[in-house]
Amino acid sequence: MEVSSGITHRLYPLTEQSQIGELRRDAVALAQASGFDDVAAGQVALVATELGSNLVKHARSGQVLLARVADGRGSWQIELISVDQGPGIDDVAAAMTDGFSTVGTLGQGLGAVRRLSHDFDLHSSPDGTVILARLQAHSASVADAATLLQAFSVGVVAIAAPGETVCGDAWAVAQDGERASALLADGLGHGPHAAEAANAAVECFAGMPAAAPRQLLDQMHRALRATRGAAVALAQLELAGPSLEYSGAGNICGRLLSGVEDRTLATQHGTVGLAMRQVQPNRYTLGDHTLLVMHSDGLATRWRLAHPSLLRHHPAIIAATLWRDNRRGRDDATVLVLKRNSG
Repeated sequence: MEVSSGITHRLYPLTEQSQIGELRRDAVALAQASGFDDVAAGQVALVATELGSNLVKHARSGQVLLARVADGRGSWQIELISVDQGPGIDDVAAAMTDGFSTVGTLGQGLGAVRRLSHDFDLHSSPDGTVILARLQAHSASVADAATLLQAFSVGVVAIAAPGETVCGDAWAVAQDGERASALLADGLGHGPHAAEAANAAVECFAGMPAAAPRQLLDQMHRALRATRGAAVALAQLELAGPSLEYSGAGNICGRLLSGVEDRTLATQHGTVGLAMRQVQPNRYTLGDHTLLVMHSDGLATRWRLAHPSLLRHHPAIIAATLWRDNRRGRDDATVLVLKRNSG
């Protein structure tokens, strides 16, 4: 199974012009370290600058999340997610036109961001705008693109606690044909020791990603005994049915969402690696267009999706919106969204 894991986003507040340069420099450095040539790194610079300029000139509480994500072919994509709290874009179609500007920005506009991005999505409302741009080092051939087709798409936002350089949460997703498995682990506390525990769970998952959640949790309980322990949740989704098996110990929150469903998934008390009862698997039948949301306790649990239209968007847009609207702001925060691809 193809396993993806481990991104943590770096957070850049964008409230004044001088902050754009730091974002651009760091985005280019990350691109170069990820195998981007000068031309591709220059495209990353343009996208970072345009997103930053839009936030400084138009938005309230604007931020950009920067990370690199695996592209499924052994290479990296650079991911930039622009997040703000309003006032929204009045005319999205016009904003996507090259040269469109209301206050004299670069003149490139979001049209250039979309054109340069391998993956692009945008959701805007008066509550705020979230924009996803993923750029890759080289254009995939038609044959390569075919190998990237999966039954599920994933979006993750992972942010370390304030003042910490590492995130005490960790995650992983594995896909194989019409099946996907997902892990989210939250090491006790935060900082390096929490990260050690959470990453031990990911290492165990990577060694047997096709195993049933109950079997994996039992294995992780043994593997994490040398750490401070972690809250862990595991999900396995099958298109056949379609069905979901879900198991967890601790305070990872899991939800199933669709236009007609909002169901909280059952987990048990305990800490993987320290004290955990015998694992009880929970099985669910998935409705049409149902997606899975998993998040650590860096988010408040009693949230609702503010705009049902978000369900039609890329999982990274959904994850970033949930983080923006529900983060507690004092702990590591990770949101993982898994969505079946249409067609």
